[in-house]
Amino acid sequence: MNPYPLIVGALFGACVLGCQHSKDQKETQILFNGQDLSGWDTYLGPEWRETSDSTVEKVGDPVGLNVDPKSIFSVVSEDQQQVIRVSGEQWGGISTTQEYENYHLKLNFKWGQTRHRPKEKNKRDSGLLYHAVGNHGAGGGFWMRSQEFQIQEGDCGDYWGVAGGIMDIPTNPKDDNYVYEPGSVLRTFSEHSVAGRHATKFPDPEYPSGQWNTLELICFGDTAIHIVNEVVVMVLYQSRQLSETGEIPLKKGKIQLQSEGAELFYKEIQLKPITAIPEGILEH
Repeated sequence: MNPYPLIVGALFGACVLGCQHSKDQKETQILFNGQDLSGWDTYLGPEWRETSDSTVEKVGDPVGLNVDPKSIFSVVSEDQQQVIRVSGEQWGGISTTQEYENYHLKLNFKWGQTRHRPKEKNKRDSGLLYHAVGNHGAGGGFWMRSQEFQIQEGDCGDYWGVAGGIMDIPTNPKDDNYVYEPGSVLRTFSEHSVAGRHATKFPDPEYPSGQWNTLELICFGDTAIHIVNEVVVMVLYQSRQLSETGEIPLKKGKIQLQSEGAELFYKEIQLKPITAIPEGILEH
C-alpha cells in the first residue's frame, strides 16, 4: 500500500484550493465548467442490437462526432451539484478538444443505477483514456488510440492498451492475471504482447458502488501513475504506441471518458500542469 497518500492529496489540494493567488492556481485548468460540455467532443459508435439467435452484435454505421440524439452525455443535477452524466446506453466517448502532456489530473466519479446491453449483467464499466490520439472509433469502433485507466466496479486503476497503446508495468502473475507489484518484472502490455494488454492494479482502495470515488492521473514524460482515493495503485513506464513504422512514443493526447454500458457521473474534473513527478510518489 502507498505510504504517501497524504502527499498526493496535499499536493493537489494545496495547489487547487489553498493557493488562490499563486501562479500554480492560475495554471490549474477546470475541464468541466459545471454548466455545459464546452471544451468536449462526443463520439458514438455503432449500436448494439439483438440478433435472431438472441446474441448481440454491432450493427450499422457509427453515429459519429458531436451527434448525440439520445443524450448519452449530458449535464444533470446529482447530489445538489451539476455533474456530467454518461448514460452508457450507447458506446462511445466524450473527449477534450485539447491535447495535454505533463499533468496531474483529478476527477470524482460515482456509478448510477442503469446498465445496458451487451453488459447489462456485467460489472459496471467505463474508463479514463489518456494520451488519446488519432481517429475516433479506432478502438472497437468506439474509442481513440490511448492508454486506459480502467474505471470498472472493483477494478478501478487497472490498465488496458487501447487500439495500439503500449506500456511497461512491473507485475507478477496471479491466477489468469498480471498484478502490479513495484520492483517486480517489468512486462510489456499491448494487444500483441505475450502478457496481453491488461494489467491488474494493487491494492484496491475503491469505495462501494454509489459512493463518490476520487481518481488521479499523473503523466510526466513517458511515465504514468494511477491513483484511486489517494492510494497509488499502479506506476506505468515507457508509454508508446504501435504505428505503421513500428513503436513510437505516446506522451501527449486528449482525455476521453468512455460510455460502455453503465450509467455513471463525473464532477470536479481539473488538470494542473507539472514540471516533475511529485517527490516520493515513485518510492511507494
